[in-house]
Amino acid sequence: MSIAGRQANFSQEGVRVSRARTIVQASAIAAAYGALTIVTLNFMHMLAWGPIQFRVSEALTVLAFFTPAAIPGLAAGSVLANLFVYAKSGNSAVLLDVVFGSLGTLLGAWWMWRFRSRTWLGLLGPVVTNALVVPTYLPFLLRSYGLTEIPVLGLSLGGSRLPMYLELVLTVGMGEAAVVYGLGLPLLLALRRAGLAGRLADAG
Repeated sequence: MSIAGRQANFSQEGVRVSRARTIVQASAIAAAYGALTIVTLNFMHMLAWGPIQFRVSEALTVLAFFTPAAIPGLAAGSVLANLFVYAKSGNSAVLLDVVFGSLGTLLGAWWMWRFRSRTWLGLLGPVVTNALVVPTYLPFLLRSYGLTEIPVLGLSLGGSRLPMYLELVLTVGMGEAAVVYGLGLPLLLALRRAGLAGRLADAG
């Protein structure tokens, strides 16, 4: 075999290894994020899916600082967790969360990877995307569970759409920021000290 042929084979083998590594990493991240989301939803109930959301699993979004595999991984984990909720509840409105909630997760993970060299800006990714996306369907989802108002916020779910959307942008964003910066940032710093980026690059 010629040198050019050997180089082509090595190149193809490298691509296969890289793809396999990405699939393994994405699958592991999807499983971890999905499982922790399900646990959070089961134990925190409305605090995990209401107008103010403290999903502990959102701390794992910082994995997108280390590998692009986290982008599909986190999105897939969100799909799996929301499909679990749909299967358990039988509420078809949850399918909105399956589609649009997972889209918010996907975009937030992409933002983190895009700005991975700028920590504080990167961390804004899931905060901004979830704050903008989730309130577009959250009122309908809450009403499907029989809720018509949120007294603690003075929020009527049947009120004017724009003020309601803007208030939910604020509350969802605050909850997301509390988790991402309060739990995700310490996790990110710990993983950096542990050299996770190098470990992921060498894995597979």
